[in-house]
Amino acid sequence: MTLPSADTPLYNHPLPELEQWLRDQGCQQDNNDLNYWYIKQPTWEAELCLEIEELTVRYINAAEGNSDINRSFKYSLSREDVEAAVFSGP
Repeated sequence: MTLPSADTPLYNHPLPELEQWLRDQGCQQDNNDLNYWYIKQPTWEAELCLEIEELTVRYINAAEGNSDINRSFKYSLSREDVEAAVFSGP
């Protein structure tokens, strides 16, 4: 499976390719809620959700007082931009 070029908006990626991209980034899909994905890095962890109009990210215990940081990214953004924003951490 070949992904479109990195500057392609996420809405132009077929779902199987988006899922493969998330796997390539180290994410693991939730077995029960297939639109949820999880990633754990040495300094942060996050839950990603493929919503209808956007990709939401919840960085777990990432803010002061161990609260979560929530961000969302419209599918009109390029894969390259979303990758840089999401996988650089909170």
